[in-house]
Amino acid sequence: MSQQNNENNLPPVEWAISTEHVDYADAISFMEERVAAISRGDAGELIWLLEHPPLYTAGTSANKEDLTDPDRFPVFDAGRGGQFTYHGPGQRVAYVMLDIAKRGRDVRAFVHSLEEWIINTLGKLDVTAKRYDGRVGVWVDLPATPELPEASDKIAAIGVRLRKWVSFHGISLNVSPDLEHFTGIVPCGISDPAAGVTSLHKLGHPLKMEEVDTLLNTEFEKLFGKTTLISPPNFG
Repeated sequence: MSQQNNENNLPPVEWAISTEHVDYADAISFMEERVAAISRGDAGELIWLLEHPPLYTAGTSANKEDLTDPDRFPVFDAGRGGQFTYHGPGQRVAYVMLDIAKRGRDVRAFVHSLEEWIINTLGKLDVTAKRYDGRVGVWVDLPATPELPEASDKIAAIGVRLRKWVSFHGISLNVSPDLEHFTGIVPCGISDPAAGVTSLHKLGHPLKMEEVDTLLNTEFEKLFGKTTLISPPNFG
């Protein structure tokens, strides 16, 4: 389901890209302020692309037993839905601050569109990704083996929250992160050996982050409408 802004006569979505790693606490603080400003009508919608230094985040459904190496990286309460997630270099995080009240007020359709955004982006790289019932995020099937006839790896996570119908948090796409860093948690609470974690690099697509950003922008505009590039937040 498309949530295009041109159908609703909305202005272009602002699009910002941070080239330096952004501290998680700074990102959350900025999002809180921006979401409040969007709710008041004082700021436009925004997609913010960035990378974080290595860290773990806990969603509102996180089980503390799923944090298997609590001293490895900083751990943050994210305030979003979901369970434990890793963020770090080589992972493209897209924080999605959109006014869902002006986009149909359908949260299920909104999350579906976020998934479709990732799936379509990966499709441009000939990577077939899909949703799975009962699993949040976007997955890539693995070749069948006698031990695991049906297995899949997660390539992108989704965790959003709405405040006064404005979304924040968003998606994280594994471009070329150190996948060993995921071993300090049970990612998204799924311990099934048939459900692992992968990346574009592991799948044979060693892309630069700028190349991924271009694809994300193109596919975003097809689903949500036009964007306009702005300078990223400055925390200097």
